[in-house]
Amino acid sequence: MKSAAGAYERRDFATAIAVWRPLAESGNAEAQTLLGAMYWSGEGVPRDHKEAAKWYLRAAEKGYARAQNDIGFMYGFGEGVPPKDDVQAYKWLSLAVLNYSAKNWERRDQAVKDRASLRARMTPAQIADAERQIRDFRPIP
Repeated sequence: MKSAAGAYERRDFATAIAVWRPLAESGNAEAQTLLGAMYWSGEGVPRDHKEAAKWYLRAAEKGYARAQNDIGFMYGFGEGVPPKDDVQAYKWLSLAVLNYSAKNWERRDQAVKDRASLRARMTPAQIADAERQIRDFRPIP
């Protein structure tokens, strides 16, 4: 992972993808998230938000906070997933807030702000549905 991160920083996207894709395909949540980010931005691969969402969702379902944040953002704006879904966006942003480690406080704080903005446009029934889904969430190994 470290060598791929170094390659990515040097903009050697082919090397980063060569390392991350097999790891992502074998279920590594961090690699899935990083591959999703490359598809999101079109770095080293064609820009494809549906493909980004696919990788983010796989990692989010494993409990990986950054992916939960990213897929929550995508659901909140309807990018790369079926039409905008505030319940799913709220669920994933809330799970990200719960799962971010202390070293990721900046990302966690942004997720808290994004969730608050989202909550302001949701109905009480939508919030209750999202809260139920959050309680019922179990990471996929």
